[in-house]
Amino acid sequence: MATKKHAHSTGTPATVLLDRESLPYKLHTYVHAPSASSYGLEAAELLGIEPSKVFKTLLVATGETGAAALAVGIVPVDRSLDLKSMAAALGLKKVVMADPAVAERRTGYVRGGISPLGQRNPSRTVIDDSAMDLRRIYVSGGHRGLEIELAPADLQRLTGAQFAPIASR
Repeated sequence: MATKKHAHSTGTPATVLLDRESLPYKLHTYVHAPSASSYGLEAAELLGIEPSKVFKTLLVATGETGAAALAVGIVPVDRSLDLKSMAAALGLKKVVMADPAVAERRTGYVRGGISPLGQRNPSRTVIDDSAMDLRRIYVSGGHRGLEIELAPADLQRLTGAQFAPIASR
């Protein structure tokens, strides 16, 4: 069962935020293989979790230049972010995937370890509505090999996110 405080916390900005807010969560660690082709699917497999419960954090650019304004989309690792649906959820006509280097600078995390929590510069966030059907979901804890298990409502509250159908097969 999830606990509120973790003496063994890795101290990532994500876990620091959860501890500060006294929200229940559970950490799951695994040894990341540099050769893994999908960070999220690797986490699901190594932790023995259904991929539909493990969510990846993706950044999109909402401006013409691709870096002016960013937003975060959180979708299951066995699905893709539907850019048209993401744009619609944001009330925009179009979004594109953000440059990975820009996403890393903006969030303070490295690709494959970008957490939706504790980002250096938080962005507007949309969580795929499939999360609402789950009691607990898993998101990156702030580095490769660390997943946070928490309630979707807690993730929504901490990120100020909205739920919308933004994932596609």
